[in-house]
Amino acid sequence: MLGNAVANAAKSANRSLVRPATTLAAGFPRVSKRPSTKYGGVYTVTLIPGDGIGAEITDSVKDIFEHVNAPIEWEQYNVSGMLSTGEPLFKEAMESLKRNRVGLKGILFTPISQSGHISWNVAIRQQLDIYASVVVCKSLPGFPTRHKDVDFAIIRENTEGEYSGLEHQSYPGVVESLKVMTRAKADRIHRFAFDFALKNNRKKVTCVHKANIMKLGDGLFLNTFRAVAEEYKSSGIIANDMIVDNTSMQLVAKPQQFDVMVMPNLYGAIVSNIGAALVGGPGIVPGCNVGREYALFEPGCRHVASDIMGTNRANPAAMILSATMMLRHLGLDNLADPIASSVLDVINEGKVRTADIGGSSSTSDFTAAVIKRL
Repeated sequence: MLGNAVANAAKSANRSLVRPATTLAAGFPRVSKRPSTKYGGVYTVTLIPGDGIGAEITDSVKDIFEHVNAPIEWEQYNVSGMLSTGEPLFKEAMESLKRNRVGLKGILFTPISQSGHISWNVAIRQQLDIYASVVVCKSLPGFPTRHKDVDFAIIRENTEGEYSGLEHQSYPGVVESLKVMTRAKADRIHRFAFDFALKNNRKKVTCVHKANIMKLGDGLFLNTFRAVAEEYKSSGIIANDMIVDNTSMQLVAKPQQFDVMVMPNLYGAIVSNIGAALVGGPGIVPGCNVGREYALFEPGCRHVASDIMGTNRANPAAMILSATMMLRHLGLDNLADPIASSVLDVINEGKVRTADIGGSSSTSDFTAAVIKRL
């Protein structure tokens, strides 16, 4: 299962030497070294609905979990990036995440203006060191798109690169923005990607970079990838690399060539959006962010969708599927599997679809259809 595979990859990415492929099947039910917060058989999970459609699609998750009697108790924090005064509540939510070690989250708005606060989405990942973003883009049989048989995983380094947030104006009208790349974090994400490939029976890992121009920064990322790939050569995993602009073209021309893709932060943001568009849009692509200690689950495409906020038109599938990944992470596969199957069955059947995937059904209609199949 994807949840266990992610857990194994996070653990092994911190090892200095690659392990034989056979040991990767060992069942590590959680990413963290200590169990998630659990009282009386119930897991306490931090819930941050987020901005835009976040409240509506997380309500769908809560309704479904209530229907199946999932042993989850929510600690909900209505953090909003749209408020300049929201930092105290954000800090409370961070303490909850540190305490519970597992969270479900919508997307928080990040202001563009210089006077606005930093991205709280990025701050969460950096402060908790949830360094690996995992987004799986897979064609759905009942929802044909331009390309058939798309099935690849995007592994994105979450904590450095252009998202380091180190900018300053060295002279009026001259801004310097620092891109930070380290060998240690590059090595960690590459090992995660190879271990993920092994656990999920995937055959190829592609490193996406721009080392032809950023010879030191992306050059370090690429050279570290090649060194790690040598250690995994005996496992039979194919390793190759591709410049990010060519990657974008190849994704829209022949996406079937990709299997597991590993890349720095900014490229991951772009490629995950391309990947989502290839299989049906941001409403159906789940995601997660994991590290050694914590795991945070959220839709794979990080869109606030404020334009349809409060209209009951949002597609909750990505959030529901992200929540099933969280259940697997907690070892609750017996609940995760039927929920995920119900979501995919509703989409593939085609009778109840939201506007983004060619239908006219509401968020509530989709949720009810999923529950009806459980």
